Amino acid sequence: MALEEFTEYNKEDAEKYNKYRWWLGLTWGDLLDKATDLYPRKEALVDDQSRLTYSQLRQKVDKLAIGLIQLGIDKGDRILLQIPNWNEFIYSFFALEKIGAIPVLLIPRNTQIEISHFSRLTEAKAWIVPKKYRRMDYLPIIENVRKVNSQLKYVIWVREEREQSVSLEKLMENAELSESNLRKLADKRPDPMDVALIMTTGGTTGLPKAAPRTHNSFICNIEYHARPWEITSEDTVLRIGPVSHGQGMLCAVGGSIFTFAKLVLTDSTEPDDICKLIEKERVTALPTVPAIVNRLINFQDLKKYDLSSLRKVYAGGAPSTPELVKGVYEKLGCKFVNAFGSVEGTTAMTRLDDDFEIVCTSVGRQCCPYEEFKIIDQNGNKLPSNIEGELVTKGPGIFTGYFKSPEDNKEIFTKDGFLKMGDLAKIDDFGNIRITGRIKDIILRGGENISAIDIEGLISSHPGVADVAVVGMPDKELGERICAYVQTKAGIKLSFDEIISFLKGKGASVLQLPERIECIDEMPLTKVGKADKKALREDIKRRLGIL
Repeated sequence: MALEEFTEYNKEDAEKYNKYRWWLGLTWGDLLDKATDLYPRKEALVDDQSRLTYSQLRQKVDKLAIGLIQLGIDKGDRILLQIPNWNEFIYSFFALEKIGAIPVLLIPRNTQIEISHFSRLTEAKAWIVPKKYRRMDYLPIIENVRKVNSQLKYVIWVREEREQSVSLEKLMENAELSESNLRKLADKRPDPMDVALIMTTGGTTGLPKAAPRTHNSFICNIEYHARPWEITSEDTVLRIGPVSHGQGMLCAVGGSIFTFAKLVLTDSTEPDDICKLIEKERVTALPTVPAIVNRLINFQDLKKYDLSSLRKVYAGGAPSTPELVKGVYEKLGCKFVNAFGSVEGTTAMTRLDDDFEIVCTSVGRQCCPYEEFKIIDQNGNKLPSNIEGELVTKGPGIFTGYFKSPEDNKEIFTKDGFLKMGDLAKIDDFGNIRITGRIKDIILRGGENISAIDIEGLISSHPGVADVAVVGMPDKELGERICAYVQTKAGIKLSFDEIISFLKGKGASVLQLPERIECIDEMPLTKVGKADKKALREDIKRRLGIL
């Protein structure tokens, strides 16, 4: 079923990708069924409450899928999926995939602004969510979300059975795996060319963007990501950051199911908890962000745990320093993969047999050999090796454009159909990509892409603010933290706490709260009258004593 306002793949490209089987012609549901048929008794999934074999996982998925059909969820319906790193996320996701519904993946920290925006944008029919998770109470948000999206018909609670409400557990409990129900489920199988999921991205202008991904395209990413990282059925993969994040779906969920590995989920970022899980579950592969790796290698009690099972650490979302890479080799005793990617489908990584210099100074080569990465100048001309320019890419794993964002889509592709990554880079003679700078106004904080413009929009709505510019300031643990330069109106003084309180009142998420605010008398401007962010980045380095 075609999704309205989704940009289809160019006919010639699609025919080529199908002809050469760069697209496998499989769906997410097919991946799970194949894993179950091959390894029914193999342990597949572990979280804080349960552990499931592939056969048990498929049973839960099929029961939930049947329950969703009986509830009224149909092919093509968009469903907000906002579950922490619990097993329920996995079987909710695959149940939706099996019936051809389209999960809109939110992370637990998304608050009212993001939830309402994506609910309205995608015209979501249902929202699968816990009533409360840590400090987040989702119950008060429901009515506000319904105000902006009258089509939100169902809220399906997770780990929460309430009277006169729909719960995930009840849907599974009341569904029968009868022959007729399983036939109905099989009839719902989507086409691999259909949109499988919608991922969210921080964006660079205005509200966050929605990135639709087809089964074919995303599974292409999964296959050619798992191969160079060498994930197999013998691996146990530990996911620490949000499982619904791009890296979580690609390396953890997709990579594990595709290769028949075991997936362990945790939502704790404490090194003590991580080490306990690695030891207990005999974890072999850890896909995460540099900030988590940094915590591990600097953990004072590291030697108290048996981490000998860990063979490979994968980090992306922020730059990895040579010190961090060296720490992994020396303190964890395993190999390190330096990775680069995006929800739009671009993926590159170093290989396990790359030398230390390549791992430290590059993000390796493209994962899929059938995708093209090139560097272009301001006029769109391809540049030779080792010359800096804008990184662009095209191929079977790259998406076709943001959902309902025609103006953005005009800007993000070159005339010959290459996706502009928004990064400055060089590619050497061997194809290794070195990221040298950034064109997009994005802050990379602990693996999260945070739009500076979104935060500026929130702060500028304060009646006492005359101008604002948000930049990333260097941080050893997280890569970057958020710093806001605020020029107040004449005679007005604002404190850090006042601005933070104002942002919380506006519904800003935790990720949008600046960690440092510099109040200035006058905003430095470029020749064209815009805030000179280059000067501000240099200024914050001086204030931090880096320059």
